[in-house]
Amino acid sequence: MKLRKRLSAGRLAVVLLLAVPAAAAGQTEFQLQLGKLANPFADTGHGTVVVTFQNAAQWSWGDHFMFFDYTADGGSDGFNEKDLYGEWYPSLSLGKISGSRVSIGAIRDFALLGGVNYGAQAKALKYTPGFRASWGIPGFTFLNTDFARMVDASSGVDNGGAPATGNGWMFDVNWLAAWEMLGQTFTFTGHAEYISAVTDEFGDEVRGWILAQPQLTLDLGRLLGGGGGRLMSGIEYQYWRNKLGTEVTESVVQFLVVWRL
Repeated sequence: MKLRKRLSAGRLAVVLLLAVPAAAAGQTEFQLQLGKLANPFADTGHGTVVVTFQNAAQWSWGDHFMFFDYTADGGSDGFNEKDLYGEWYPSLSLGKISGSRVSIGAIRDFALLGGVNYGAQAKALKYTPGFRASWGIPGFTFLNTDFARMVDASSGVDNGGAPATGNGWMFDVNWLAAWEMLGQTFTFTGHAEYISAVTDEFGDEVRGWILAQPQLTLDLGRLLGGGGGRLMSGIEYQYWRNKLGTEVTESVVQFLVVWRL
């Protein structure tokens, strides 16, 4: 029965992924982050470089968001050493599909959400079928609340990866806001998520966690008298309670540079 439920949820995610055509309009950027991040399994921390490729796009029936992180630190503990991690979330807007307004109060639209999470070093693979509510809040370019099932399809320890786990739940808030002050442009964006506790293949508990990654940036191009909207710099604050299901809580500020194509 558990296998049947896992396959059904996985099929729903795949259907949503395959439904996404070439994007009609989108935004691509690269990010560079510098900070000291923790290895929660060895209780160590190292200076870490994270290079991110990120793309968001809209199309006739919905939108999608994806990113890939390349992470490298100065340690030799088997964690965050030339690791690649990525997530992709396509969505199908109920308002766009029906051709009519689908809203309740401040919620301006609802969507079906798909997703894939993949970590190369841990050989972790998860599907995240779920639902999204998009809010119409003044001052925000977008504000979404996502609720999704986390279906683990990892190969597990026998195939050289991290332990496979049972299925869990995810709740995520993601946003973007921009404003002008003193003749300069500032952007506040990011997300905050709650991941439920699960049990791994050995019967051990993987704790539920809270991860928040807000970013505050200043438009450097405009500050330096050039064209705006291309080069930004600022900070990302990362708060991670029970990082990766452990008892370690991380609170760190990272230097951030964003180059938007």
